[in-house]
Amino acid sequence: MTETLSASGLSVALGRRRVLADLELAFESGSFHCVLGPNGAGKSTLLRALAGLLPHAGSARIGDAEIAAMSPKLRARRIAWLPQDHAVHWPLPVRDVVALGRMPHGASLDRLHEADRDAVADAMARCDVAAMADRPVTELSGGERARVLLARALATGAEVLLADEPAAGLDPLHQLTIMAVLRAEARRGRVVVAVLHDLSLAARFADTVTLLHGGKVAMQGEPAAVLTAERIRDVFEIEASVEPREGGLRIAALGPAPHR
Repeated sequence: MTETLSASGLSVALGRRRVLADLELAFESGSFHCVLGPNGAGKSTLLRALAGLLPHAGSARIGDAEIAAMSPKLRARRIAWLPQDHAVHWPLPVRDVVALGRMPHGASLDRLHEADRDAVADAMARCDVAAMADRPVTELSGGERARVLLARALATGAEVLLADEPAAGLDPLHQLTIMAVLRAEARRGRVVVAVLHDLSLAARFADTVTLLHGGKVAMQGEPAAVLTAERIRDVFEIEASVEPREGGLRIAALGPAPHR
């Protein structure tokens, strides 16, 4: 079983602005975690710090291993990073794009061992992109590219998967598909953490949500406990209807909250 991804006293400053302040967090394996918050709350900054891509004060660890102390090669093997941008600039076949996920293991596109080929095929199957293996990735739709890039991250075989806005800009079908794959990866024993803006998607798919506000943790827990109408009003400054339903919550934004 994958070890816990955790942060203790985690703080990040960008220039003179302190974006994150003394965060204490733990993300368990086997559960799908979503990080929520308004623009500027520090969501993407948190993920980049956990991925070892930003300098920070405090500690970020996988189990007892300090992420900042890992070599880039080891970190790339243990943490798969899925950024916001779904752009791909080279017309590589889908199979080759997914195979890039094997680079941290010493593979190259012209030298894939059997274990690499198996990992690539498995990742493409899980993301339902095997049928487009020979198509240039630049000819795919945005939703198809998103699934290909997720497959690349899965092909790494990393125990931690960090996804920054994986459903942004996608139509509802592709949003649901991406979220279902992420949740399935958590069920396979990975630590899966995704930044989202869509509260309803998080409430439907996440096992736990972490709500950031002003660079601090407003609350972490199950969606029904965290995403109350009152807390949404306080953090997002909107009035919202929150109704329990089978499989999660139904959250509807009603309008800006009146200033108090």
